[in-house]
Amino acid sequence: MKQKQQVVHIHGGNAFNSEKEFLSYLENIDLWHMEDSEFNPWYKNYSANLKDDKYELLLIPMPNKENASYRSWKIWFERHVKFMRDEIILVGHSLGGIFLAKYLSENILPVKIKQLHLVAAVYDFEDDTEQLNDFKISNFPGKFLENQIPEIHIYHSKDDTVVPISESKKYHAQIPGSHFHFFEGRGHFLDDTFPELFENIKSK
Repeated sequence: MKQKQQVVHIHGGNAFNSEKEFLSYLENIDLWHMEDSEFNPWYKNYSANLKDDKYELLLIPMPNKENASYRSWKIWFERHVKFMRDEIILVGHSLGGIFLAKYLSENILPVKIKQLHLVAAVYDFEDDTEQLNDFKISNFPGKFLENQIPEIHIYHSKDDTVVPISESKKYHAQIPGSHFHFFEGRGHFLDDTFPELFENIKSK
């Protein structure tokens, strides 16, 4: 029996350089979870969007996403590597994107990667408008290209107010052969659908 295509998703989060900045965030952030809304983004609906039984989804809930650290995410991610098989598809959204980029710049994943999808991924925030704690990449691409990923897709929308599109352009410039998908009006990709991503996942 043919094994299902594995897809690993690493979600976004927040990373702060100090406890003071994290506490300030808690004091000022909108209480979005108290709003009467039907917030149901695409990354919560992989099964519905792929719509077939060919895929095995590994939706890894990364620890402390409201005040994340790269070191803790690395430990947790590596505990899941033993469940991964060759030809894996990796998807990283926002902070999840920089996590995958940094991890692959420092490590060779012991399974072959079929596709990598970076969605509105942070790169380095050179102007220090945002916090990155230990997620900041000091030497990209590093070992990234040694992972020999045959298909890399980078997605960003011009109107993203969370992560500027200049961040994805930096990845595209550093990764030969990567596909850059430019959008307008998609914000930080929090809609309930993301057909372009899922079509690319299913393309092969």
